[in-house]
Amino acid sequence: MSIIMSAATTDRWDEFMEGVWRQNPLFVMVLGLCPALAVTVSAVNALSMGLATAFVLTCSALLVSLLRKMIPKEVRIATYIVIIATFVTVVDYLIQAISLALYDALGAFIQLIVVNCMILGRAEAHASKNPPGIAVINALGMSAGFAIGLFALGAVREILGAGTLFGISLFGASFQPWVVMVLPPGGFFVLGMWLLVFSAWGRWRQRKQAAQGGAAQNA
Repeated sequence: MSIIMSAATTDRWDEFMEGVWRQNPLFVMVLGLCPALAVTVSAVNALSMGLATAFVLTCSALLVSLLRKMIPKEVRIATYIVIIATFVTVVDYLIQAISLALYDALGAFIQLIVVNCMILGRAEAHASKNPPGIAVINALGMSAGFAIGLFALGAVREILGAGTLFGISLFGASFQPWVVMVLPPGGFFVLGMWLLVFSAWGRWRQRKQAAQGGAAQNA
């Protein structure tokens, strides 16, 4: 019994980590670039967009999974969009109620979560084919991976572009900000840097696995 539970826990952990590292939506699958480049001028904005996207992705994945056997195949995409748009409306009003300044900073990109191909892709490729538990775990992993990616961009851009992190000064008054980092080109520069890091990390893992496989064969 304990072996079965351990195997189930491992499977759930692998399902979660797929979106965090192996299939990170931003750095591996390169999805959701519009909000990633537009709103990540600060760590607060990045985390806020990540949490908003996580709410929509997780809730829509749960509902799509629950209704997967009742949704006709002919209208499944339209149904998924309606479901996603409903949760986007909820999060849109929530952000307005919490902070108008944050709402203004995120702008139209809150509403554009509706057309985020990562969310629609999860609904079509995963949630519609799996039970609710697995669908939610996968959505949480993808959400965490996307939020991590946004924060990585936002933190670097805020630190270099303003000398702060979450509004807290890091280098004192003598720091000369890199103004380019809070401009659109800065988003591309930082994204390219992180893509390079993830690519190098992936190649390192492949070489390590190949070396371990060769050692096991020789043994």
